Amino acid sequence: MNVVKTEIPGLLILEPRVFGDARGFFMESFNARAFQEATGLDVDFVQDNHSRSTRGVLRGLHYQIQQPQGKLVRVVRGAVFDVAVDLRKASPTFGKWHGVELSEDNNRQLWIPPGFAHGFLVTSESADFLYKTTDYYAPEFERSLAWNDPAVGVEWPLTGEPALSAKDVAGKPLAECATFA
Repeated sequence: MNVVKTEIPGLLILEPRVFGDARGFFMESFNARAFQEATGLDVDFVQDNHSRSTRGVLRGLHYQIQQPQGKLVRVVRGAVFDVAVDLRKASPTFGKWHGVELSEDNNRQLWIPPGFAHGFLVTSESADFLYKTTDYYAPEFERSLAWNDPAVGVEWPLTGEPALSAKDVAGKPLAECATFA
């Protein structure tokens, strides 16, 4: 596994080894020992999630203010522009974002530590998005950072308006969001 550090400390792009031939391919999508050796992180994943969305759907930017989740995310069908925003107030990169394409073709994964808001935009006809989390979903603690907050300035690759849930339409600007110490 190749680990690519981003400009935001702790936010990592993982590139698993893919073995392909005329029959198709094989890759180990997760191995706790290999993950720990490659990243230096010892995490316990407690929940796996799977979503399917169509082109133009934007999900996010979500986080849990209590029971914050670390997430290991990937796409198994289609492609997305995946974004993480640093909400750790003491971090030198507080309020900064990083985006990366995750797709069935590049097999990349993104490790998003606790303390980040996370979201993605589907850029293919549809996408199946998988994520492992380090804590359980707790809707009472879930918050949404506004996907289009100019103070954050995420450069989404949009062609028109995104399809949003009511929760995401109601997302708050960074200045009004609960953040992490």
